[in-house]
Amino acid sequence: MRGTKPNTHPTQHVTFPFAKVTLYHNYMVSVINEGETVTVEHNEELVNLSQSFYAGRPFGYISYRLNSYAVDPKTYIETSKIENLAGFAVVTDEKLKLDNTQVEKLFLKKPVSVFNSVDDAVVWIEAIIAQMR
Repeated sequence: MRGTKPNTHPTQHVTFPFAKVTLYHNYMVSVINEGETVTVEHNEELVNLSQSFYAGRPFGYISYRLNSYAVDPKTYIETSKIENLAGFAVVTDEKLKLDNTQVEKLFLKKPVSVFNSVDDAVVWIEAIIAQMR
């Protein structure tokens, strides 16, 4: 994954057994592996990463849905507890994944939006963070 603007170059790449995550200054982009089931334990690893990298400042989470996978809904309850999480963006153009996002919105207590491109998701995340400052 590449940055979408000159000032949004990746800062760090992290590979977990279940996903690849790219960290940028104000947001992280995750690509979950094909066929994976994201559990609360997996989510804890992502939460720990975000808390260490974005400590004390707002950030956004972009779920880049390139693959098909399942998510335990309890993960969204835990994700909602991250105080400095400004917003949760989903990038997909597949109808089934769009429908799943509607269900996910029921569990997330953070701003959630769906986009067709990572670029659009980044613009949305950056706007939310700018409003928080």
